[in-house]
Amino acid sequence: MGFSWFSSSYQKPFRFHSFVFLLLVVDLAFSEDPYVFLDWDVSYITASPLGVKQQVIGVNGQFPGPILNITTNWNVVVNVHNNLNEPFLVTWDGLQQRKNSWEDGVLGTNCPIPSAWNWTYEFQVKDQIGSFFYFPSINFQRASGGYGGITINNRDVIPVPFGAPDGDITIFIGDWYTKDYKELRKILDEGNELGVPDGVLFNGLGPFRYNESVVPDGIVYATINVEPGKTYRLRVHNVGISTSLNFRIQNHNMLLVETEGSYTVQQNYTSMDIHVGQSYSFLVTMDQNASSDYYIVASARFVNETFRDQVTGVAILHYSNSQGSASGPLPDGPNKDDTYFSMNQARSIRWNVSAGAARPNPQGSFRYGQITVTDVYVLLNVPAEPVNGQLRTTLNGISYLDPATPLKLAQQFSVPGVYKLDFPYRNMNRPAKLDTSIINGTYKGFMEIIFQNNASTVQSYHLDGYAFFVVGMDFGIWTENSRGTYNKWDGVARCTTQVFPGAWTAILVSLDNVGIWNLRAENLDSWYLGQEVYVSVVNPEITNKTELPLPDNAIFCGSLSTLQKQQSNKFKYSKASVLSSSSVIVLGLLIMWLYFVSP
Repeated sequence: MGFSWFSSSYQKPFRFHSFVFLLLVVDLAFSEDPYVFLDWDVSYITASPLGVKQQVIGVNGQFPGPILNITTNWNVVVNVHNNLNEPFLVTWDGLQQRKNSWEDGVLGTNCPIPSAWNWTYEFQVKDQIGSFFYFPSINFQRASGGYGGITINNRDVIPVPFGAPDGDITIFIGDWYTKDYKELRKILDEGNELGVPDGVLFNGLGPFRYNESVVPDGIVYATINVEPGKTYRLRVHNVGISTSLNFRIQNHNMLLVETEGSYTVQQNYTSMDIHVGQSYSFLVTMDQNASSDYYIVASARFVNETFRDQVTGVAILHYSNSQGSASGPLPDGPNKDDTYFSMNQARSIRWNVSAGAARPNPQGSFRYGQITVTDVYVLLNVPAEPVNGQLRTTLNGISYLDPATPLKLAQQFSVPGVYKLDFPYRNMNRPAKLDTSIINGTYKGFMEIIFQNNASTVQSYHLDGYAFFVVGMDFGIWTENSRGTYNKWDGVARCTTQVFPGAWTAILVSLDNVGIWNLRAENLDSWYLGQEVYVSVVNPEITNKTELPLPDNAIFCGSLSTLQKQQSNKFKYSKASVLSSSSVIVLGLLIMWLYFVSP
């Protein structure tokens, strides 16, 4: 039975955070993994991040949306109300959704949430820690917001490989256009390029007016407030469309400690290139004098010099005892066109093999360099080209075509003709085509994927469901001999990697997570135009031990749309989120106490 009295229409006057606390107390009392229940309203709101009033996508009226702050192994139940005027899906970038690709929130696994409907995501952040973010996965909507942070904390019994910081700060950086996402996707649909972004945002806000000739007056900017002498953990996410950004803080070193769920060898950087879709954690100590505020900068990499000032975001680091506002020139970053600097910096990021993460055993206990590779895919990216009269992007000459019926539902119900398991291992000598061809992964296999970028821009690639090992990157064409340069010991494990123009990046991934998983360009324009593929990982032995069953609340569409029942406005949590009867009794008593006794 569901809990109809948990619906969004419930009006009893107790605070939501108290309700979440009660659920956690009940779960902990019965030695279960805790649950957290969230209600998100996704709607259009008005903002003016670059001084031009425009429509953006907010979550609970916030842009960026609320931070999902949880702990390893917690169960998360998020009821998403779609109040946009078109379908919507949210994906959880970097969350591995162990055994549960049903909750991944991409078109290969989920039917979109229709306008004026709601849908409840239910998943467990199993054996994960780290810094991630969520965002809309369809219709180019991420270009107008709808994103927010995900912080997964260690359990108390697992030590963190650095001292507890005095504060935890999430920062979103990303390129931005003053046109809304519908206008931008129309530009792409008509075969045109988006052009240079109109600016770079910090936490949904425009740049500080560091230069009156560059930044117009009246723009609201982001301020990060800190206390002198204290150390803060900064979680920085590039949530933009297509621009690599260099992140730096004037006069402050940044100690890199984690990226996308992996603790790293701790190294100081004065700046860090953060590519689209990537996330990093830095420890920053406020060890400077406070004669003035300090600039925080996110500046575009590899763009035409004419537009560089335009594509620079600036926020302010404000000490509580600051004597004045920031002034003067911005701190220098790397040479804007130096891809060698960026690649060498990327190679310097190493896995902290002696640190634990979500489990007590050290990260280096998984000796990936000693595992035999079972499948090799060399994925070629070339500049966008016409396919069937439309400008499209491809991988190995195939531009992915979304079927009306999600792949995962077609697999579940044995719907014929939806997809083919024939994605080529290498680029084929044939004209590019539109197709729904996916990779047939081997369950418990060990896959090597080489991304070869023959285009002129940096591309980021992301794999849902997994953390992969970044073992090599170099300029030129990958060959079999390139394996001699691989890092087979402490290559960092992450979910998003960059591939420089005229270069390649190699990753290794252990296919132990059953499901259908999206492999995509994080550059939103490339993704929208077809640069993605799915990896099917099937356990020949059908068992709930390796894959959870179809959720009770699944939305049906395409050839399975006749299975869909009309949705009422009031929702109920599905059976997977129902507590045990003893927990319900205790919960009821606690709620009664809160309602009648507490002030």
